[in-house]
Amino acid sequence: MDEEYDVIVLGTGLTECILSGIMSVNGKKVLHMDRNPYYGGESSSITPLEELYKRFSLPDTPPESMGRGRDWNVDLIPKFLMANGQLVKMLLYTEVTRYLDFKVVEGSFVYKGGKIYKVPSTETEALASNLMGMFEKRRFRKFLVFVANFDENDPKTFEGVDPKTTTMRDVYKKFDLGQDVIDFTGHALALYRTDDYLDVPCLETINRIKLYSESLARYGKSPYLYPLYGLGELPQGFARLSAIYGGTYMLNKPVDEIVMEGGKVIGVKSEGEVARCKQLICDPSYIPDRVRKAGQVIRVICILSHPIKNTNDANSCQIIIPQNQVNRNSDIYVCMISYAHNVAAQGKYIAIVSTTVETSEPENEIEPALELLEPIDQKFVAISDLYEPTDDGTESQIFASRSYDATTHFETTCNDIKDIYKRTTGSDFDFENMKRKQNDVFGEDEQ
Repeated sequence: MDEEYDVIVLGTGLTECILSGIMSVNGKKVLHMDRNPYYGGESSSITPLEELYKRFSLPDTPPESMGRGRDWNVDLIPKFLMANGQLVKMLLYTEVTRYLDFKVVEGSFVYKGGKIYKVPSTETEALASNLMGMFEKRRFRKFLVFVANFDENDPKTFEGVDPKTTTMRDVYKKFDLGQDVIDFTGHALALYRTDDYLDVPCLETINRIKLYSESLARYGKSPYLYPLYGLGELPQGFARLSAIYGGTYMLNKPVDEIVMEGGKVIGVKSEGEVARCKQLICDPSYIPDRVRKAGQVIRVICILSHPIKNTNDANSCQIIIPQNQVNRNSDIYVCMISYAHNVAAQGKYIAIVSTTVETSEPENEIEPALELLEPIDQKFVAISDLYEPTDDGTESQIFASRSYDATTHFETTCNDIKDIYKRTTGSDFDFENMKRKQNDVFGEDEQ
C-alpha cells in the first residue's frame, strides 16, 4: 500500500464510485478504500433479509412467510433513474450498462385530497386525467405544448416569457393554471421538493419538465428506470470500470488517519502504512470535522404482500405527496419495487417512504404515506443526518460528497458529482470525457 496515488477515494457510495471510475478512465492512478466489508456505503442494498433485521436491531428473525433470505436485496436509500437523466448518460458513456439490466418503473402517481392519481405528462394523458376539469385540461395542454417547443436559444419560442427573468409563478399565471395543477406540475413533473422554485426565473423548471417528458417518451410507462438486483449494483458497476483502468480497490480497510502537511492532504494511514496522494475524495463519514449537518431525512422501508391500492396493481411505482396536500414544507415520496426486480421473494413488495424531517416527531410526518400502504408486514425506520462539506476543498485538496437527499431520483447526486469533478480537476464536467477510448482494455468476458 506504500505507494503514491493521484487520488485516494474513501467510501464506496455511488458518488465516490462514479468519481473513481471517471478519474481512472482519465488516466489517474486511483486507490479506493472502504472501512466496510461490502460496497455501497450509505447507498448499498442489503442481502440476505436476515442482515436487514440485524442492521435495524430487530429482536427476531424474518418469519418464514418472507421466503428465502437471499432472494432479498433491500436498498437503504430509495431512488430511481430518470431515463433521459444524467446518471443514465454516465452509465451509457462509460459503458457500465454492460454490467446492469434495467426495468422501466410502471407508473408515476401524485396524491390529491387523500387519493392517488396517475401523473399526466403527455397531451393525451392530460386530456384523459381526472385530476382536473375540462377547461383546466385545455390550459394545461397549452402549457405542455409551450414547454415542449421551448428552446432557450430561440426567442421565437418564448411567447413573451424571458427565461432569465420571468418567474415560474408568472408563467403559471400566464397559462391561468389553478393551484392543484401547479402542485403536480412543480412536484410530480419538475420534481421540486418545496415551493421555493416559484419565485426564481423559470428556465430551470422548464428544463426539468422537459427532462421528465423526454424521459417518459423513451419508454412510455413512466420516466423512471430501476436496476435488477437493486441500486447496490450501480456502485459496483463503476468499481469494475475503475478496476479495468488500473484502479486499486480495498474493502474492509480501516482508515486510521488522514495525513496532512501544511494544511494540505498528503496521504491516508491504514493499519500502520501510509498511501500518499495529491487529492482525497470521500463521503462525510470519513471527515466529521470538515462537514456540517444540514438537516435530516426519515426513510421507512415497508415490506408488503400486495401492490399499492389504486396503482393498477403495478409491480413498481412512485407516489409523490406534494407538501401543500399535507400542510408541510417538503414533499413525501414513496418508491415501490418488488419481486419483479429480483429484490424481494416471490409475491413480495418493498415500498420505501422518505421525506425531509421538519418536526421532532418524524414518524408522524410520514403517516399519510403509510396509510396508502396498509397492511404493512414489517417496517424498518431510519432517521439519517444530512451532511454537506464546510469548504470547497481548494486548500486542503479534500473533497467531501454530500449525503443522499430525500429526492427519489439521482439528478441531485449527479450535480454533486459534477461539482466535485470541477473542484478536483479545475475543468467543467464533460460527458464526452467519460467515453471509453476505442482500443481500451475490456473485461476478460469481452475478448
